[in-house]
Amino acid sequence: MTTWTDGELQRIAEADELEMAPLRRDGTLRAPVPVWVVRDGDDLYVRSFRGTAGGWWRTAVATHAGHVRSGGVDKDVTFAEVPDPETNDRVDTAYRSKYGRLGGAYVDPMVAARATTLRLLPG
Repeated sequence: MTTWTDGELQRIAEADELEMAPLRRDGTLRAPVPVWVVRDGDDLYVRSFRGTAGGWWRTAVATHAGHVRSGGVDKDVTFAEVPDPETNDRVDTAYRSKYGRLGGAYVDPMVAARATTLRLLPG
């Protein structure tokens, strides 16, 4: 299994957004959309601001594959769903810490969207 390099983790974690392009069932990539990304240890996580209604999220969960671009990093990824409450608690904290400066109107929906947490695995 491929892992993120320290440099990739740092560059992506320091970026405000990540361009997410999930792979459709027909093998083509959806148009990239900007999403927030957070780091927890050696892992990167994203959530859908629109919850389970988010189109990019539904596509990512259907195929578990896609492409991301952020902080000069350009990679194919696998999406892994994260049902673990302890991991989600840490991801909540990471969202509040990284994006709290933008206010509750933006951060609260991300924290509430725990059911959409996806771990990004480089491929």
